[in-house]
Amino acid sequence: MRRTEALRSLVRETHLRPEALIYPLFLVPGEGIRKPISSMPGCFNLSIDEALKEAAECARLGLGGLLLFGLPAEKDEQATGAWEEHGIVQNGLRAFKADSALKNLVLIADVCLCEYTSHGHCGIVARDGEGVDATYEIKNDESVSLLAKTSASLAAAGADIIAPSDMMDGRVQAIRTELDRVGFDQTPIMSYAAKFASAFYGPFREAADSTPQFGDRRSYQMDGANLREAMREVEQDLQEGADMILMKPAMPYLDVLQEARRRFDIPMGAYQVSGEFSMLHAAFERGWLERDRAMLESLVSIRRAGADFIVTYFAKDAASLLR
Repeated sequence: MRRTEALRSLVRETHLRPEALIYPLFLVPGEGIRKPISSMPGCFNLSIDEALKEAAECARLGLGGLLLFGLPAEKDEQATGAWEEHGIVQNGLRAFKADSALKNLVLIADVCLCEYTSHGHCGIVARDGEGVDATYEIKNDESVSLLAKTSASLAAAGADIIAPSDMMDGRVQAIRTELDRVGFDQTPIMSYAAKFASAFYGPFREAADSTPQFGDRRSYQMDGANLREAMREVEQDLQEGADMILMKPAMPYLDVLQEARRRFDIPMGAYQVSGEFSMLHAAFERGWLERDRAMLESLVSIRRAGADFIVTYFAKDAASLLR
């Protein structure tokens, strides 16, 4: 049954489809901007006019959707750019929705404060002292309030799915309550239910200009050693109103994805994060791995572990091979 490609295809258990791939985009203010991200070959910070061109290519390739991140013109400690009516992602959503050629792309708005805060943390910070002796605390409830406000703003701008990635406690319930209150009761929530404090996010922090200016995110993102806790986090978010979940990162946590798939019969995806992408690209550039085969094999492994859809920077390249 393995003798020919036709036979192998006939009995293949796990399939990749372009419509199950989601491509992340990083939006920036201005026009005509296509700034390469040095640690992520082939990826760019894009002004909205350039992002429309990228989105058109994604639609042509048959991708399932886009995951939108934004870099505001200015940052502050209250993450004002995340929730203002004419924020960068809000403006991008309206532009995408106005383009009929993009109607088959699901527009997913990432909801976090790290790109918009001057300190780079995913929530509001209370600091005590200065210099090396300073201490800080993430104010969970204050952060949740702004995340809900941001979600409502993004839904009003046209987001098809709201995707909170911050890992604050109780944010799914707060977002669901706020969306329902302002008339977006039909807008689903895709929760990053198990987002681990991972070393594989490094290149993303260059792309999103979101490196913490002090401390780290281990007090609110998950400990990578904890599988049982991850299942509790997923269950809690589902109880609070999440319609689908996203596991992050993907390849270092395939066991977590597989266990979640075994326990929960809901739409589930995984995020092949920037470090996974850049690590493979480094091997491609040195000739250590065969590009197309390794790329597709990495994606198949995520699908096989239980992901219904995959957020990946390889989405366009993979879709070109799968068509």
